[in-house]
Amino acid sequence: MVTVVPSQYIDRETALHDRSNLSLVRTLRSGLLAVLLGVALATTGWTQPSVAEPAKEIAMEELMKSGSELPDLTLGSADAKAVAVEYASLTCGHCGAFAVNVFPEVKKKYIDTGKLRFIYRDFPLDPRAFGGSMLARCLGTDKAFALIETLFHEQEKWAHVKQNPKQALFDIVKQAGFTEESFDKCLTDQKLFEQLTAVQKRASDVFGVNATPSIFIDGKKLAAPTLEEFDKAMAGK
Repeated sequence: MVTVVPSQYIDRETALHDRSNLSLVRTLRSGLLAVLLGVALATTGWTQPSVAEPAKEIAMEELMKSGSELPDLTLGSADAKAVAVEYASLTCGHCGAFAVNVFPEVKKKYIDTGKLRFIYRDFPLDPRAFGGSMLARCLGTDKAFALIETLFHEQEKWAHVKQNPKQALFDIVKQAGFTEESFDKCLTDQKLFEQLTAVQKRASDVFGVNATPSIFIDGKKLAAPTLEEFDKAMAGK
């Protein structure tokens, strides 16, 4: 099972594909993050793209274009024979389960042995996921993975809390060195917000990503985020 983005709603918080709700979509992407985290974020004017038909296979030349000037977050040898690209949301329960229970085995078996290069891309499903992704990026590419791993492991402590989500998130990321000032500064970084949105938009528009986690190995989408599916995809590589 994966968390599927329904045809009309993302995380039950906002309409996606009904064009009459474009103003609400803009509010989510530019303002609801501010409401939930208690910080200000300027209006972007961004509109949610319609989702393309889900792709089972994508040309690698296209898949390697993230849609943003943000550098990809990568693990593994650049000379690896196979490349995996994951689209994930930090508040997605199935993404968290993959990160905690499956990815360590994938890393040990394929990434650490030089067989697989792994690329992580953000596909935030809600404002809190956007906030977590922004904070990870503000640490820089060399430290982002560590915070992403922590946010997945600590998901229940910040992603779904009902009271004071800003404080819950800050309590976790302050361990990575954030102060209240740097925390708020990162979450109001309009350029970063737009860069992450561009990655999400291309994933929806071009690759048909409508579920998280969505994982492609050498352009072919895995049927499920399991070690067994990785084994099938990596057979003979």
